[in-house]
This record gives sequence, structure tokens and C-alpha cells, in this order.
Amino acid sequence: MTRKIDIFDTTLRDGEQSPGASMNTEEKLVIARELLRLNVDVIEAGFPISSPGDFESVRRISELAGDDAVVCALTRAIEKDIVVAADALKFAKRPRIHTGIGVSESHLRDKLRISGDEAIERAVKAVKCARNYVDDVQFYAEDAGRSDYDFLVKMIQAVVDAGASVVNIPDTTGYSLPDEFGRRIKYLVDNVKGIENVTIAVHCHNDLGMATALALSGVKNGARQIECTINGLGERAGNTAMEEVVMGIKMHPEDLDAHTDINTREFIKASRLVSSITGMNVQANKAIVGANAFAHSSGIHQDGVLKKRDTYEIIDPAEVGAGQSQIVLTARSGHAALKHRLEELGYEFDSEKLDQLYEAFLNLADKKKEVYDEDLESLVNERDRESNALYSLESVQISCGFPLKPTATLTMRCMDGEVRTVCDWGTGPVDAVYKAVNQVIDIENDLSEYSVQSVTRGIDALGEVTVRVKAEDGRVYTGRGADGDIIVSSTKAYINALNRLLSDNIASA
Repeated sequence: MTRKIDIFDTTLRDGEQSPGASMNTEEKLVIARELLRLNVDVIEAGFPISSPGDFESVRRISELAGDDAVVCALTRAIEKDIVVAADALKFAKRPRIHTGIGVSESHLRDKLRISGDEAIERAVKAVKCARNYVDDVQFYAEDAGRSDYDFLVKMIQAVVDAGASVVNIPDTTGYSLPDEFGRRIKYLVDNVKGIENVTIAVHCHNDLGMATALALSGVKNGARQIECTINGLGERAGNTAMEEVVMGIKMHPEDLDAHTDINTREFIKASRLVSSITGMNVQANKAIVGANAFAHSSGIHQDGVLKKRDTYEIIDPAEVGAGQSQIVLTARSGHAALKHRLEELGYEFDSEKLDQLYEAFLNLADKKKEVYDEDLESLVNERDRESNALYSLESVQISCGFPLKPTATLTMRCMDGEVRTVCDWGTGPVDAVYKAVNQVIDIENDLSEYSVQSVTRGIDALGEVTVRVKAEDGRVYTGRGADGDIIVSSTKAYINALNRLLSDNIASA
């Protein structure tokens, strides 16, 4: 059986310290409920002495959590901090006080301006003070990632002897390399007496983009608790992202001799909730919870995923609440992806028609970043309209603008196979092109309606034009055309309506 790794969530404390991500008590309670659904082991609810709001948040989350999670409050190695934290935790069924002090030369010399012996004395005093209020005391050795190995051992030995139940070894500045950080944890395991009776925790920052790797290296070398946040929220570049480190453990349980009890199917929901409340958007290519985490646009990848998902996905999207893989249609997509999406939309084509449609798809995809379902439906309808057309558009060019006279040059293939090029002008570009069409298709009609709408979202969306023309006998014919260029859409729609009118006239002749 692999070791159980406790997941200590600090979204509500360290995560909130991310600039612009502050939360009020009610918002923290909403997130706390989601953390309970995730089945986290510890919720660090706040820093009670820092503000009345933080005190209230810790108090109310203590009541909310019940027996389902440890509720932790942060303090400095100061008696007043500890007393206030204990008061905030008085309703918690499983309370923990998290106290600590800096241990690196930089923190001792430049921030605290005390000696190492003084730091140890303060640390021991704080742990003993906290033990007067709770049985579960966690000690953090701030900036341990840059501390002297032997001094760190001396500090951790002292707080273990003083009664700490958890010792937190943070890489506060995200400075370490994974191998070196793992060696630091192993050094503590080998040199601190009684360390086997306490939990070693790791708290890693992402300043060099290695927070997840650092945390997993810590686990591999003896840590049994990971401090993390939803979406990697936190100071500067953020903390270890819970979703990343938990799925890393889930993918490599034997190598890490580890497992967690996290309900991973809540990850997408939790990510979106935290993003919504904090206003901190998740980048599209973010691991596990990003919009593109299970999206495929390369034709080679799409073909593989459609044949068997795990050719390019190591995680089933459903495991993290992401639904299913996404096949994103772009200019890099192949026949297999297009065929798959068309079949999902209810269309089936033989290989020849699919090849023709694929050519039209590529032409559209070259103009757009992404081709949506509505675009495909419009393409299919456009192909149907063109395949039965008596007259078809070969090319259209417009010259317009202030103070120019709108002029249209139009080339069309006629029902007898002749290709004609004409030119006309009008009050606007659409008027000019419709007058040019009338030169080629000489049939009396009255344009009674003209409307434009976007087929899909985005500035590069297809524009679909609908027109209605009235014949001499009063019959009304509807024409539609779609293209990325609204003038081309307008031209196609008008030709489509006139083709229908002509077809009816020929059929009744």
C-alpha cells in the first residue's frame, strides 16, 4: 500500500495574497465548501491577527468544516498572534495552529536581524505556546529552500522536541532545483531524531516554474503533506497547483510511493469557481484545468485520439471533471477530424464529397483561427446550394470608400457554361454587386428583404446573409450565402435566391 499524502490547501490564505485576488468572508465560505467536496485534508483558512475579516473567516470555516477537515490558522512566532489564532479556532473540531520563523541567512540577517540561536529560541517558545491551545501544531521554517542544511536540522530538531506535529519545509522564493530540494528533505529524514513521528510538509513557490516538480521531489524523499492552492494561486508566480500535484501523484503512485484522497472530478468546477471569485483567469494552456488541456488541433494528434484516446492523453478528461476530449478544427486538422465532427452533427458523405468539403473547409480554416460547428453547417449548406446552382459565382471585387463611387466587378459561370465578367456601380457596395448580378441573370424581381448575422463568435466569424426576392407573380424566394467576407456572402445569397426563382420558372414552363 502506498503512503497517504495529505493535501493542505492554502487558497484562502496564501492564494488570497496574490495581488488582486482578495476575498471577503462569504466568498471564502463558498470556496471552503468546494474544498470540502474536493476532500482536502487541511484548509488553511486565514491569518487571524491580520484583520477582523480574516479572524471571522477562520471562525466561520471552523464551524463549517466539522470533522471533515483540519482547519488551520497562520501566525508568526509571536504570542499575541497565537492567542488570537486559538480564539478564531475555538469552534473547530480539528484545529491546527501554523506558526514559524525565517531560517535562511537572508531572513535572519536582513529581515529578522537576529542570530540563529535567537531564531531557534523564538521558534521553540512559539510551538510550546501553541501547544497550550491545540494538540496539532505545525511549524514553518520560512525560506528553508535557501537555508544552511545543518542549521535547518538544528531548527527542526528543536521544534520537534518542543511538540510540533507537522514541520513545513517551504521553498518560499521558488529558488531550489527539484533534486536539491529532494536532498534537503532526505537530509532532514536522516538527521532529525524522532522525525518519523511527525509529518514533513512541503510548500513550494513557482518563481522558476518548478513548484509542482519541487513538491513531488519532496514527496519522493519523505514528505507526507503538500501545501498547494487551486489554480496555483499565490504570491508572485504562485504556489504548487493542487490539480497538478495530485494528478502527478495519481499518474505515478508506485514511483512516488504515494496516493491522495482527493476527489479529482471536482477540479474543473473548483478551478472555475476560484477564477470567478478572485477574477484571476486561468491561462488556456494551464495543465489539467486550462481550456486547452484536453483540446487537440493538430491533424496527427486528432487522428490518434479519435482512434484511441490515450495515444495523446495520459489523463481521461472525465477524471478531472472536464467532460471529454475536444477536437478543435483548424487549418492543421485532417480528414479524420472533419469526418468525425460532421458525423457528430449528423452528416455523412462519400469520400469524393468529403474531399470536396475538406477543400472548402481548409479555405475557411486558413481565414479563421478555429472552425466551429455552425461554420461546418453553413459550409455544408453552401455546398448544397452551389451543387444545384444554375448560375455560380466565380469572383467578385469591390472598390468603395469615401469619396469613391462603389463599383463591383463580377465574374459568374452561367447555366450554359459561359463565363461572364461584368462591372456596375451603385449607392453602396451591395447595391453595386446586385446590379452587376442583374446584368448576368436578367430576370425581373424585387429585393424585399436583406439581413446579415454572425454565424459564430469572434471577429473572424462567418457572416451569413439572407435575402428575399419577390417574382412578378408575387411568389417569394429566399436565398442564403455565407462567407468570411460579407460582400461575398451578400453576392452568394442574391444568386441563390435568383437560382431558385429561375428553377421554378423552368420547372413550370
